[in-house]
Amino acid sequence: MISFDDALARVFDIAKPLGVETVPFADVAGRVLAEAVTARFAMPRTDVSAMDGYAVREADLRDLPFSLSVAGEAAAGSPPGQVLPDRSASRIFTGAPVPEGADRVIVQENTERTGDHVTFLRPHGAGRNIRPAGSDFVAGEVLVPAGVRLGWRALMTAAAADRGELVVYRQPRVVILATGDELARPGHAHENPGAIPESVSPGIAAFASAHGGRVLRAERLPDTPDEMAVAAVRALADADLVIMIGGASVGERDYSRSVFGATPDYVFPKVAIKPGKPVWLAKTGGRLVMGLPGNPTSALVTARLFLAPLLVGLGGGDAALAVVFETGLCADALPVCGDLETFLRARRTASGLILADSQDSGSQRSLAASDTLTRRLPGAPLSLQALPCRFSIFEVVI
Repeated sequence: MISFDDALARVFDIAKPLGVETVPFADVAGRVLAEAVTARFAMPRTDVSAMDGYAVREADLRDLPFSLSVAGEAAAGSPPGQVLPDRSASRIFTGAPVPEGADRVIVQENTERTGDHVTFLRPHGAGRNIRPAGSDFVAGEVLVPAGVRLGWRALMTAAAADRGELVVYRQPRVVILATGDELARPGHAHENPGAIPESVSPGIAAFASAHGGRVLRAERLPDTPDEMAVAAVRALADADLVIMIGGASVGERDYSRSVFGATPDYVFPKVAIKPGKPVWLAKTGGRLVMGLPGNPTSALVTARLFLAPLLVGLGGGDAALAVVFETGLCADALPVCGDLETFLRARRTASGLILADSQDSGSQRSLAASDTLTRRLPGAPLSLQALPCRFSIFEVVI
């Protein structure tokens, strides 16, 4: 058994990118860029109008009011290259290319149109209302650097580069195996008095997807070693990471470790934390296997602490950014901490962190309301007053 900090450091060491692939733009959301996105052309491509109004020559402006003939019209998407004749104006809309010769756009609110003439009635102000070509970016400029995860903001910028495909890091393929004779698909546990809803794998599947994993499938397995071994072989053939839920302890019906071989090549066999001490991580045949406890809270806490950085790193992100602790005020009394480093579920409020009413490893009701994990070091004493504490955001998407 090793410490939390040692286990986390080992996760960081092995959480390296799995490779890169070229992906159509429509499928890159959430992926991490392996190569920078550069602009195919400048934006705007030519001088464009920033307002609806009339394009004019500065030299043609007179004392108000005055009129000019309307010589043409340009809308966004119109081909550039129109020429504005002397002593005339061109009707223009936002985003339209400015005609050659025009050096100002006067907004339509300051004008009045009558037939083929426009009269300028009010002062136009100092602004030219023209966005110059290349004022946003130029051809070849890096718009999104490598290493950025393509969230909604980065996606919008990347789209402006006019690239149909992007080079991204490969997503880790994940297979989830949940073990236990007592497990039933949600909605069917009531049919068997000895059954309970299998609640962990849906949460872990959503968690893995949110942290960059591509979940191939989630299977429920009975506590039958032969059947588990067949599923394990199949999972290792398909996935980069196999997540075993349950059977991670040392009971007579805990088979999760043994189905991958008599002596797994452990990254760590268990961790000195509460909840979640039985969590383990091993290598086998070039694949990774993470064993999560079967208790719901233990499973999600250990997933947050170890699975999140593992998936982020395998997918090309910075694993260290997936587990960041900060200091805040706990408004509740903090209990005595025993020999194991302890992570308490809590929620943030204006007055500080409020501990969940149940810290039991099997508790599920309090999970939905918890958004932080409060870190208590071994031997920490009882505190009956508000106290600064270290915590990490529980529900976080990197």
